[in-house]
Amino acid sequence: MINNSMYLLVLMTLAFSIFLSMKTHLLMILLSLEFISLIVLLSLVFAMNFFVYDFSLIIYFIIVMVCEAVMGLVLITLLVRTHGSDYIKSLSLFMC
Repeated sequence: MINNSMYLLVLMTLAFSIFLSMKTHLLMILLSLEFISLIVLLSLVFAMNFFVYDFSLIIYFIIVMVCEAVMGLVLITLLVRTHGSDYIKSLSLFMC
C-alpha cells in the first residue's frame, strides 16, 4: 500500500506540474486534466480494494470522466473551428 501511495503521489505531482506549466495550448491543458482524473480514479480503485466498499462509485466516477472528456473535445473542436488554433493567447475577447 505504501508503494502504491508513493507512486500515486509522484504521478499527481507530475500531472499538476504539467497542468501548471502548459499555458499556451488548450489541448495540453485538457490532456493534463484527464491525466489528473485518471490518477484520482486509480487512487479510488486502490482505496476501494483496501476498504472493500461498493464499486458503484467507481462506475459513476468513470461516467463523469467520460462526460468531461466529451465536453473538452467539443470545446477544443469549436475553438479550432472559430479561431483556427488552440493557442490560449488567440482566445482574446476582441477577436470574437
